Amino acid sequence: MLPGRKIFALICACGVVSACSSSGEAENTAQTATAAESSAPAQAEAIMRIVDEARKNSHLRAVLVRVTVDGEEIVTRAVGESMTGVPATTDMNFRNGAVAISYVSTVLLQLVDEGSVTLDDTVSRWLPEIPHTDRVTLGQLAQMTSGYPDYVIGNDEFADASYADPFRSWTAEELLAYATSKPLLYEPGTNWNYAHTNYVILGLALEKITGRPVADLVQEKVLDPLGLDDTHAAQTATMPEPVLHAFSSERRQALGIPPETAFYEESTFWNPSWTITNGAVQTSTIFDLHDTAIAVGTGELLSPESYRAMISTDLRGRTRAQPGCPTCFEQSDGYTYGLGVVISGNWLLQNPMFAGASAVEAYLPSKKIAIAVATTYDPEAFDATGGYTNQADSLFRTIAAELAPSDAPPTR
Repeated sequence: MLPGRKIFALICACGVVSACSSSGEAENTAQTATAAESSAPAQAEAIMRIVDEARKNSHLRAVLVRVTVDGEEIVTRAVGESMTGVPATTDMNFRNGAVAISYVSTVLLQLVDEGSVTLDDTVSRWLPEIPHTDRVTLGQLAQMTSGYPDYVIGNDEFADASYADPFRSWTAEELLAYATSKPLLYEPGTNWNYAHTNYVILGLALEKITGRPVADLVQEKVLDPLGLDDTHAAQTATMPEPVLHAFSSERRQALGIPPETAFYEESTFWNPSWTITNGAVQTSTIFDLHDTAIAVGTGELLSPESYRAMISTDLRGRTRAQPGCPTCFEQSDGYTYGLGVVISGNWLLQNPMFAGASAVEAYLPSKKIAIAVATTYDPEAFDATGGYTNQADSLFRTIAAELAPSDAPPTR
């Protein structure tokens, strides 16, 4: 997730991005890709060749990748550097961003399964003080069909504030002040737009419903049952060691740095408190991302009915682009939003991006393929404005096409 002007490329269409050119030489990892534990050495070699090509063409500083098929190890590798002279390793921690959205939606659906709430309950039952909650349901928040404008995407005021002080700690009230005082973009349930606003409000509602902090709910209802021991919530910029360091040029325009001037700063410890509801701001590892892909992709913690609701593609044919709504667009086979998950073709995924790092966790139920990727970027990956694209998403799609050519995620 990114402030303001640079995020929309991550969510439009199917989230696919073009590779940049490079004159650098990538480390030849294909020769060592066939670790002894791989159940498919040829596939492991093919995956690492794809990683090598992406590192060179897309200027990736580090890549962490883990792939299994039906629980069998194909490859788990880290290539490149975390910091200069410090190799990336598979046990490194990084921010998981939107992956936590799936955890929060899972908590909501578990409450539905328990009979505590329904997806059709209006949010004003618990948060009457927030504007428009008498018109918005819990399910609409989870599916991002509430009509609330985003406080991030298309909001230059927030972008300016967040880039001016990337270490600032934001409260939910401060974030919502940028969005909830404005009119809804459309009648709830009649369109779709990506808005961080939805999950900040949903987190507050879950706390009112249960009387428990979101961090505790996610820990007890999701992380503990799934054994995700390396996924941790923190409302500060702290990260467990070892850390996959990230670097970015995205503040170039905000700081008025001209394109011809080199600019590349460490962004590892920028404060992520604005990215989602309090208690769901998390760090994770490539192993936990992989395990999340399987658990969410199979509906392990949900009833069959709630799992079907989570991965439903019923938004296709019901949404549209809309003037004044930068993230309203027609849902398609390439990108459809369920309840806290993205459906791309037959793949179920989340693809976070924050402060010079990106990641993907994805699962193909029919073939039981799980893919987790995390990337950081070299200076050449950023354009003249400081913008960059989610190369973890592009890398995932290429790996997925290699493993499941007849059921690859869409690239157009």
